[in-house]
Amino acid sequence: MAMLNVALPSIRADLGMSTGELQWVMSAYVVGYGGFMLLGGRAADLFGRRRMFLFWLTVFLLFSGLGGFADDGPTLIVARFVTGVAAAFMTPAGLSIVTTSFEEGPQRDKALLVYSGTAAGGFSVGLVVGGLLTSADWRWVFYAPVVLSFLVLAAPRSSARSACAAVPATGRRRHDAEGRLLLRHRARVLPVHQRHRVRDHDHRRQEEPPPGPRAPPRLRSSTAAPSAGWPPTRRP
Repeated sequence: MAMLNVALPSIRADLGMSTGELQWVMSAYVVGYGGFMLLGGRAADLFGRRRMFLFWLTVFLLFSGLGGFADDGPTLIVARFVTGVAAAFMTPAGLSIVTTSFEEGPQRDKALLVYSGTAAGGFSVGLVVGGLLTSADWRWVFYAPVVLSFLVLAAPRSSARSACAAVPATGRRRHDAEGRLLLRHRARVLPVHQRHRVRDHDHRRQEEPPPGPRAPPRLRSSTAAPSAGWPPTRRP
């Protein structure tokens, strides 16, 4: 997100995208990420953390590369949406791998500290790295995650196999289809509703007449309408 934020002006100039299309380059990722996060956590429990993490990391790698090869706006937006969905499935699986790979205590605390620190510092570092990559070519903003994902896939994983197994089910295993549909509907409706609210607010501001000149406070107080019993009557 941070690297792409720096590259947006270059993407707009190169692909000739409108302001609305350029907004969806960022929003498509957020919609996919927020709409499938809970489903990703449930899928990691059902099918195994390691299996889901590696599968969706491969999907992330492929569609991030597709975004780098995109020659038009719709292709880039679709690639961003799919990478957001892939990140939604990877994030809970990856966090679950970290928490189950270390015993409860100082080791797990250190691992979670490194995990959260990396996630928090990624935004600041991403701005700097995104600026450097954009100065060469904005497409490298999409190629850099491909390289990192390939390195993760090529890393040895034998030590984490036992911690990444599927959680044994105590009852009937099923997907919450109703909850998934509601979440996806909410993820689509909320951004559209917010845009309409902003648009209506802008229209109301344009239709309101400009405010007229206002009198100074002292003048307004002296010229205010007299209240009841004014002027005071003199007593004999």
